[in-house]
Amino acid sequence: MDGFNRFMELANAVLWHDSVLFIVLGTGLLFTFWSGFCQYRALTHGVHVLRGYYDDPADPGAINHFQALSAALSATVGLGNIGGVALAISLGGPGAVFWMWMVGLVGMALKLTEVTLSMLYRNTADADNPHGGPMWVISKALARKGPGWARFGWAIGAVFCVTLLISTITSGNMFQAWNVAEITEDYFGVPGIVTGIVLAILVAMVIIGGIKRIGAVAGRLVPIMISLYLLAAVYVLIVNYQQIPHMFALILRGAFSPLEATGAFIGGTAGYAFLFGMKRALFSNEAGQGSSPIAHSAAKTREPVREGIVAGLEPFIDTLVVCTLTALVILSTGIWSRGPAFTLDELPALGEAAAGGWQFAASPLPREAVGQWPEGSKFYLVIQGDANPQAGNRLHQLTGNLATAANGEPVIIWNPYSGHTPPVPRSAEVYEDMVGATLTARAFDSVTPGLGKWLVTLASWLFAFSTMISWSYYGEQGMVYLAGERSVMAYKVIYCLLAVVATSGFIRTDSELDNLTGIGTGVMLFANIPILLALGGQAMLAYKNYVQRLKDGQVGAGHEPPSLEDLISGRDVD
Repeated sequence: MDGFNRFMELANAVLWHDSVLFIVLGTGLLFTFWSGFCQYRALTHGVHVLRGYYDDPADPGAINHFQALSAALSATVGLGNIGGVALAISLGGPGAVFWMWMVGLVGMALKLTEVTLSMLYRNTADADNPHGGPMWVISKALARKGPGWARFGWAIGAVFCVTLLISTITSGNMFQAWNVAEITEDYFGVPGIVTGIVLAILVAMVIIGGIKRIGAVAGRLVPIMISLYLLAAVYVLIVNYQQIPHMFALILRGAFSPLEATGAFIGGTAGYAFLFGMKRALFSNEAGQGSSPIAHSAAKTREPVREGIVAGLEPFIDTLVVCTLTALVILSTGIWSRGPAFTLDELPALGEAAAGGWQFAASPLPREAVGQWPEGSKFYLVIQGDANPQAGNRLHQLTGNLATAANGEPVIIWNPYSGHTPPVPRSAEVYEDMVGATLTARAFDSVTPGLGKWLVTLASWLFAFSTMISWSYYGEQGMVYLAGERSVMAYKVIYCLLAVVATSGFIRTDSELDNLTGIGTGVMLFANIPILLALGGQAMLAYKNYVQRLKDGQVGAGHEPPSLEDLISGRDVD
């Protein structure tokens, strides 16, 4: 397992090199200026399209604009918004939030461009099961140049589908299941494997029905779960309103200068704030990945750009609203730089580990902490060792688990430290190890005890479930492209089983979790960004043509908006 984790670290170092992040950011800025700041059009015209003014049952496609956006949002508004934001702040500091905002803004332009492009090339021969996405874009675009180019285009599309399946397995499935299992076990003592089995069954019950059932479930589920979560977040901010000016100052300072270690936070450089803010925002809103165009391609419309404009709302809702409120809850409550859970009676003795590196002796739990923590609880010491470029100092987190010694006493078993420099504890203070969604839940709990336990656990289940059903469809379309319709049922079975695998205990820390999801997001960016840069000009031409016709009054709303019930259920296009 350690070898696998080292491989993931090396792969992430390549996939998430600073130059890659600058390319993604630069691509978003390119389409922002090229389109004349299309973000404005998404926030105005996109809302009218979403409300159903332009829905027409005669248009090609399977679901209405609202259901298409809901299906795409159900894939993006997931545990990346709860657990991913917590990871960004834990690993990159408050400054990561600023870079999440930047990605959210340029992500609106990226999303509009990639969805418009997919709509231009989608296949609606089967009205109940349209096909679209970057794989079809590059395949059809190059096929127009001749037979030789067609084979080359199919091969590039196949490469994208392979990266899509990697991201489906890691980010869209295993990350979601693991985080839900972690928070459910932490609060309710339910074994992670049980959570994995329940999730697998629930997901299977929906995905068997295809995109129409996914769209119907997402159309009802997404508005409820987002509203519930946002209301609770606003409540926390009202309680902590005095902290709001300080929070924004902290975010801006951390985005451009290093932050010193404080409490549980071991420090962070501006460079790592940029890195983790970008990574987690891209993981959360999927801008530039090419995943959500697959869901949007099922929308009923004769105007490709119209659905692209609706898609521009995704990063705004996902990152600039939901992720921001999560970040503000974590920062305003101070849980990110929390104090110690308890202090050891004495520092643990240091020795050499059998497999190399260093090993601290088990630490008896101090008398006042005995009985307060269940076996298996996770803690960490802050130690000083080799230089840590992420923190900008020599501090590291040394994790350990609570176990029962041979004499029946509770002790913390510390994990080995693989650095070259003999580690020295900064102090005897021990911090509770809160990973991902658990950290966010504790932030809510700190304001009203039990709020995080019930709200974030419920939100985690809803967010993870909705994300998993949409990502299953993305992977399904990748399988259809690669192996045809006959491969779909076997794929769905394997997809559900992977939720069980993810909760079986092989992911242990937030760094391992970040590596796993980073691979999924990174490989798709490598495949999709070149397609966007090569063919994005077509999307921009179509966008400008549509906007001009909209200004000239040639593209008007065809009717009054449907009732909310008809819009959410999709009956307005049946």
